[in-house]
Amino acid sequence: MLLAPLPPARSCAGDTAYDSDGLRQFLLERGTKPVIPNNPTRKRFHAFDAEAYKQRNLIERMFCRLKDWRRVATRYDKLAANFAATVAIAAAIIWWT
Repeated sequence: MLLAPLPPARSCAGDTAYDSDGLRQFLLERGTKPVIPNNPTRKRFHAFDAEAYKQRNLIERMFCRLKDWRRVATRYDKLAANFAATVAIAAAIIWWT
């Protein structure tokens, strides 16, 4: 699992594709509050903070704006440092405009 090596956070937001009992249990064991809406096909619904989930939209829009830059979306850079610099430059220009 990609989240395992990361330090635990207060909450973890995800969309309905990440609605699984295994992921929810993993997050709760780490002390992380899952902010994942229920999949419509789920038989047993879990409560989630709808207001916190709305904040996820800000992150989604930020990634969408960054992906407007072809170099960021396709990751032409081979080195992580160069890619991070490209993302930083793109973010600065997006913020500026």
